[in-house]
Amino acid sequence: MKLFKLLLSLIVILGLLAILAGCPKIADTAVSAEPKGMVYFNFFDTVSYIYSYAEDTQEDFEARCKGASDILQEYHKLFDIYYEHTGVVNLRTLNLNAGGEAMKVDEKLIDFLLYAKQLYDLTGGEMNIMMGSVLSLWHDCREQAGNDPANAHIPTEDELKEARLHTDISLLEIDEENGTVRISDPDAAIDVGALGKGYATEQAAQYLRSVGAESYVLNIGGNIRIIGHKTDGGGWATGIKNPKNPETYVKTLTLADTSCVTSGDYERYFTVDGQKYHHIIDKDTLMPAAYFSAVCIITPDSGLADALSTALFAMRYEDGLELVQKLGNVEVLWITTDGTEYSTPGFDNLVKS
Repeated sequence: MKLFKLLLSLIVILGLLAILAGCPKIADTAVSAEPKGMVYFNFFDTVSYIYSYAEDTQEDFEARCKGASDILQEYHKLFDIYYEHTGVVNLRTLNLNAGGEAMKVDEKLIDFLLYAKQLYDLTGGEMNIMMGSVLSLWHDCREQAGNDPANAHIPTEDELKEARLHTDISLLEIDEENGTVRISDPDAAIDVGALGKGYATEQAAQYLRSVGAESYVLNIGGNIRIIGHKTDGGGWATGIKNPKNPETYVKTLTLADTSCVTSGDYERYFTVDGQKYHHIIDKDTLMPAAYFSAVCIITPDSGLADALSTALFAMRYEDGLELVQKLGNVEVLWITTDGTEYSTPGFDNLVKS
């Protein structure tokens, strides 16, 4: 099943890369070098791609890919909630130790967890990495439905209510001075599915920028991070999937030096008695969020884009709009469950004519 998902993800990503790769050649006949690409299957249980439009040498490209992929691999291990890794105190380790003593962790993990707490405050608790006890119930039901569809079911109301008792952000204790982390409640757990991949993508992008990379595209499991511009100063065409038919696009944008992250109800879901249950859970109802079918975020920081795409998915349009207006430099497309579209004015300016 996992191999099938990886192959399916690769097909989807290659379709997106066809847009990213093809459009500049149509629009810019001065492009002299073939784009270079590298594909990876070992980060965040998805398919990842590093793509270069720069006229760098193959040797430089491979060195930059090595540096970026090493960063992605490091964060993959730190953020893993399913497996421990030799020599690493990761989120799996912290979850297993919940209720125990504080544990010494890598400074990078401290920085990430502090950032996650900031995002919790910023989003009014919608982006809460301490929702692990609730999310694990839904994850287990989704896995069981995939393995045994005839017996698919959803968590019970009592199970969800009990799990919610263990989701307070204060249960995550971070001691910066001593470099330790502790989960105070033995039934609480961290889950960074709404943030981890985007955060790691941004760290890889910042590395690439630091070594002089320009005209690069990172596609980390559908999280798009564009570094710089095309060689002619323009941007790349990037498609936003149609939630009703993910083989097509509702919008095509022209993007440069920014990130693009979309959360949708068509990505991970299972069906029980004809009802579809997707993976983005509303903290108030403890059920799949029901406002939208897709939310697309455009903003330079991929970590922020990842977090907002999930947080706004579970917020009323008016509340989400108010939040992004306060933040600034964030453009959004909301697609409701009935197909109605809302967008920020700056988003409309990115739509490719």
